[in-house]
Amino acid sequence: MNREKRRRIFERLRAANPTPTTELLYRTPFELLVAVILSAQATDKGVNTATARLFAVADTPEAILALGEEGLKAHIRTIGLFNSKAGNIIKTCAILVAEHGGQVPHDRSALEALPGVGRKTANVVLNTAFGEPTMAVDTHIFRVANRTGLASGKTPLAVEQALLRHVPKTFLTDAHHWLILHGRYVCTARKPRCPECPIADLCDYRDKTSPP
Repeated sequence: MNREKRRRIFERLRAANPTPTTELLYRTPFELLVAVILSAQATDKGVNTATARLFAVADTPEAILALGEEGLKAHIRTIGLFNSKAGNIIKTCAILVAEHGGQVPHDRSALEALPGVGRKTANVVLNTAFGEPTMAVDTHIFRVANRTGLASGKTPLAVEQALLRHVPKTFLTDAHHWLILHGRYVCTARKPRCPECPIADLCDYRDKTSPP
């Protein structure tokens, strides 16, 4: 796929959704961090239900530490892997208080040093909370990038690096959200909705679906 086609793809995605953002509900970088940790192998809807209860009583690292691990579990037990996630969140809160004044660091290495925070989570926080032009490659973005021809790669890191090279800079800050939403609702895993896709004529996917 050439540069001009990529530019046209993102122009159309921007026209359809000028101000994209995450579907996780949050008010502060800390709430976003907790929500993203909880979102692994869970739906955004399920996370939002749990965090609505949690953040009503504890929305800072200090407040969650005051709940304790068992108290935290009581608020997030509807989330998959809640036991391990609760342990990671408690440890992360302790580090935030001890080393960062209770604030979420605006730094990749510091974020990735937090329990339960890998490269993808760090990228989400850097992009969504701090406006950094990063690319958090989840299963949706990995699929869309490879399927459309926007950026090919055999691993999430390879796709991330390819997207950072190929996405025009003017679109890079919002590209993560456009691609994840496109993969979630249009370019779906089992049967992409090609007849409804705004970029179908620009996409390199050979097995496009037909209208019903």
